[in-house]
Amino acid sequence: MDLGIAGHWAIVGAASRGLGRGCARALAKEGVNLVINARDADVLAATAQELQSLNGDIEVRSVAGDIGNEAVRSAILTACPQVDILVNNNGGPPPGDFRDWTRGDWHEAVDANMITPIELIKATVDAMASRGFGRVVNITSGAVKAPIDTLGLSNGARSGLTGFVAGLARQPQLASNNVTINNLLPGAFDTERLRSGLDAASKASGQAVSLIREQRLQGIPARRFGNADEFGAFCAFLCSKHASYLTGQNILLDGGGYPGTF
Repeated sequence: MDLGIAGHWAIVGAASRGLGRGCARALAKEGVNLVINARDADVLAATAQELQSLNGDIEVRSVAGDIGNEAVRSAILTACPQVDILVNNNGGPPPGDFRDWTRGDWHEAVDANMITPIELIKATVDAMASRGFGRVVNITSGAVKAPIDTLGLSNGARSGLTGFVAGLARQPQLASNNVTINNLLPGAFDTERLRSGLDAASKASGQAVSLIREQRLQGIPARRFGNADEFGAFCAFLCSKHASYLTGQNILLDGGGYPGTF
């Protein structure tokens, strides 16, 4: 299927690893020019080279730094000649007990996982509407649908973004001008973050990582973890010309792990 987005420009956050990298790879294969961001400059540069090798017809630009920093966001926007696609993605806050979190911890979580994506949306959607095409995909978390008690900072911040997007996506000046805004909610994907979580659970419980992993898999009807490339492929479809009637939605990719009807 031709997604009809070749030649467009996209910004992809946290693109050097994991799900962000999967999204960038999928868009590159579709002929989308990219501005990618991550904090580690060396890893980001290597990712840019890899993406360029996937498709010699595209241009790949990289801007290293914390996307929560206003100057870094400005540099990302400046590097992108025309933002047609925005994939908001940022590392999530650490797990813990809410009794231990300070006001500063909450501010940091909300800034990284709610305010930062909102600022990037604010900077791009009106221009998208004026051109008659725009796609915003926010990578949030399956915890928005089924909160995880130790991920309270993430639950709160990402749910705030979800509520904001629910209203914004339905503004007629955006939706009627072919600008869609949707959220992708990953469940358990085989990324560095998941593997570090399994290691931490192993150390805390004294059980082998292999046993912790198997226990986690038993809670997923697909009996496997997702991979970044399949996540990226779904993201690319949401960015395509074929997804123009889908907006304001929270799409859960979790191998059937969430047991609810809605």
